Amino acid sequence: MSNRGLTAAAIQATLHCLTGCAIGEVLGMVIATAMGLGNITSIALAIVLAFAFGLGLTVRSLRRTGIAFRRALSLAFASDSISIAVMEAVDNAFILLVPGAIAAGLGEGLFWWSLAASLAVAFVVTVPVNRALIARGRGHAVVHALH
Repeated sequence: MSNRGLTAAAIQATLHCLTGCAIGEVLGMVIATAMGLGNITSIALAIVLAFAFGLGLTVRSLRRTGIAFRRALSLAFASDSISIAVMEAVDNAFILLVPGAIAAGLGEGLFWWSLAASLAVAFVVTVPVNRALIARGRGHAVVHALH
């Protein structure tokens, strides 16, 4: 694969990861904020939901190709776990570093802009990770040929 093709594949893989992570992250933070959960619980919920949605999107794509659920789940873990973990680590670190962001309420601009910015930063950091994985036949390369 050419350098340009490798980078394009990494961007595509990261966008796929970002979609699932963003859904889970936003839903987790919204639920946690609405329920008044503490910071650690809020972060844990967002991470669990980010993994669930990120892996779920891959499983759904693989199931559409006729792959059995267990095999699809195994492939999703193999292809997406590192990408999601990096994205979540960066995303949550960013939220914790922005003064007041973790405590901001749903009606505050700080909540929404810090969440959007954290996902953008996580995307930028995760693209090279996915590029390196794909170059080695790992990460998204595991499922690329299947969907």
